Amino acid sequence: MSFLKLKIGYRTLKTAIGTAISIFLAQQLDLMYPASAGIITILCIQVTVKQSFRTAWNRIMASFLGLGIGMALFYFLGYSPLAILLAILLFLPLAVRFGIQEGFVSSMVVLMHLYSSERMDLPLLLNEAGLLVIGVGVALLVNLYMPSLDKDLRAMQKQVEQLFRQILREFSYYLRHGESEWDGKEMIEAPGLLEKAIRLASRDIDNRLGRRDDSYYQYFVMREKQFELLERMMPIVSSLDTQVPQSHRIADFLEQISASVHPGNTAYRFIDQLRQMREEIKESELPRTREEFETRASLFYLLREIENYLFIKHELGKNSDDKKTAAVNKEKPGA
Repeated sequence: MSFLKLKIGYRTLKTAIGTAISIFLAQQLDLMYPASAGIITILCIQVTVKQSFRTAWNRIMASFLGLGIGMALFYFLGYSPLAILLAILLFLPLAVRFGIQEGFVSSMVVLMHLYSSERMDLPLLLNEAGLLVIGVGVALLVNLYMPSLDKDLRAMQKQVEQLFRQILREFSYYLRHGESEWDGKEMIEAPGLLEKAIRLASRDIDNRLGRRDDSYYQYFVMREKQFELLERMMPIVSSLDTQVPQSHRIADFLEQISASVHPGNTAYRFIDQLRQMREEIKESELPRTREEFETRASLFYLLREIENYLFIKHELGKNSDDKKTAAVNKEKPGA
């Protein structure tokens, strides 16, 4: 009885229901080839609402193009396999040229109806138009319902933030102790998770009609940029001398940032602290050896990368003015 445990997805369910409705409507209207309306519905249901509208438009345009080519060839060559051959050879380059090649199958369905009927009168053309309207219309209506992705996006957001917290904590630990048993798995997991999250956020945008809410997308892109900086910081952190007093100061600072990794945005507070710390280092005793000079240079480079890390988050908060971002943000300061 394992088949009872099979999971049916939303898209599968919508495709099945939409196909049945299209065929039913075509039959009720007494149209010829009612099953073709169901086929068109299957072809038009896509992953996102935006893709469905684009696909529907392309299939309608492709069907009219195929119909025009077919009618011309059938008129001059008759209803012969040669006419079908030439119709396909002419259609495909034109469809590619106009970017409607995904409508090839639906256009051929219409063309084959003319070929099978061996006529091109008005009733048949209206029949084909009816099949298109029903197939495409039902697909669009059924596909207007999309399950919310907010839960999945929030879960990914929490996963990303947990990875960032751990990475920053490990940086802080290494600056204090000079050694660590950290295996760096978070640095390996983060890129794949961010890529997956960005794709899902992009899909969420395409499912929204009438209003563009890209706050999750912008958030994950921001984290992706921050991660690139974390990758650049890693070799600097591992090369710093832990005996230098400033290393412990930066370690404390990274610990604070780690504790404040979340969607909220008051990164400017950390930026102010960082700039103050940089000024203190500048005013400290000048390096006397080459090793001390190299260490001082590495400290300033690390501080600049941390500042860039914080500035990326600060810019996101400053540029976000939609309601979704306000809902995503929390009360406490975030980095």
